[in-house]
Amino acid sequence: MAPNREFALGELAERFGLTLQGDTDCRIRGVCTLSPGEPGHIGFLANPRYRPQLRETRASAVILAERDAAGCAGNALVAKDPYLAFARIAQLFVPAPPDFGARRHESAVVHPDARLAEDVILGPHCVVGPDSELAAGVRVGPNCVIGAGVRIGADSELVASVNIGDGVQMGARCRMHPGVVIGARGFGLARGPEGWEEVPQLGSVVIGDDVEIGANSAVDRGAIEDTVIADGVKIDNLVQIAHNVRIGRSTAIAGCAAIAGSTQIGANCMIGGGVGINGHIRICDGVIILGFSMVTHSIEKPGQYGSGWPLEPARVWHGQLKRLRRLDRLESRVAALESGGDTQQGSGQNQGEQQ
Repeated sequence: MAPNREFALGELAERFGLTLQGDTDCRIRGVCTLSPGEPGHIGFLANPRYRPQLRETRASAVILAERDAAGCAGNALVAKDPYLAFARIAQLFVPAPPDFGARRHESAVVHPDARLAEDVILGPHCVVGPDSELAAGVRVGPNCVIGAGVRIGADSELVASVNIGDGVQMGARCRMHPGVVIGARGFGLARGPEGWEEVPQLGSVVIGDDVEIGANSAVDRGAIEDTVIADGVKIDNLVQIAHNVRIGRSTAIAGCAAIAGSTQIGANCMIGGGVGINGHIRICDGVIILGFSMVTHSIEKPGQYGSGWPLEPARVWHGQLKRLRRLDRLESRVAALESGGDTQQGSGQNQGEQQ
């Protein structure tokens, strides 16, 4: 349930360093989209494509850039980055976490050797293993399992049904969403004479501060050394991070991406949805990889990369595919022409195939 909070527009402007345009005393009790908007709420305009909605919004105020301020007849907060300002204001209206009625639910199971700060909250059916340590302000939601020798930093949260494997180290202010699994065994197999044999995964996972991992994502433990997620990394839902991967500071990874083992990803990268990244390669800092790309080799220079095939009508796609299949034949003919060879036979074969 959302907190029952209300702010004057002038108060928001002062708190977040924004320029006020309009009624200082306008009361804001929530956030909304620009269209249709909602009285008593504040929306935002960051994308110029939605500028026409500014005239029709029912929101009591709008966060916008200076370039759009003149076109707003109502109340506004002017920001250098409207989307960032909106994110910060929206934090004031985040719903309060559920109240379990006690700091430690009666159904929670805590090993006698675990060490918990006094204000740690444990929801129903939680399990905390031996020699684990939960710092001040940690919140563990229902059905979470924390293994042996785990360290969780101050003010981190496991929302619900999160599984933290043995020896995992997690920093402060992290958030693990429902279904996250940290520290399951890595996919290490050796082929024996009678089938696959497991390679023991003896490392763990080290997660820095301010890391967020989305629902049903998995970070595997290392084979010998640890899998490492640096400070400020943001990972979306349904992402697979394999054993011994290292992800640099403030990198963001969108849903359904998969990163194979022992790959190193630099800082401040952006990886789109559905991206597949091969193992044992290196991606430098500041790389943007477009959605559904397949990364098979190291990237040594910052910039934007992509390999996906945009959607086309089926008829157009089939035509493009036919032309792709003829490229090898065309390349052979060009090479023969450049060397002065005879291409008549190849030309005849091509005509016959086209008929």
